[in-house]
Amino acid sequence: MPIPPEIQVLINRLNQELVETEQEATEGLSIVRQVLSLFPENAIMMQFFAALSNTLLFVEISKRRIQITINRISPVNVNAEEIQEAGEDLGTELGRVLEAKLGVRRIINRLQELP
Repeated sequence: MPIPPEIQVLINRLNQELVETEQEATEGLSIVRQVLSLFPENAIMMQFFAALSNTLLFVEISKRRIQITINRISPVNVNAEEIQEAGEDLGTELGRVLEAKLGVRRIINRLQELP
């Protein structure tokens, strides 16, 4: 059974959000590294570095979770209950991804406010 269109839309949205989150976190890390090279003891920059690094790890874990979910619902004999459960799992993951993306944007906004 092919993946239902509603699930595929959710997967596509998740993948897009993950790409954007990864790009923004990478951009943020670049800025933080520059500031840390000038002020290596800056506690706030160290926290930003840790948060952005954790976000990149989260992105990788989320990609794996999505792939596992896709593999779970890809077989021909998958039942409706498994598909519904997969949709719920993907919806929950989307919430986590959006929350992480928001956190990255907050950090980047703070970094852009630096003189």
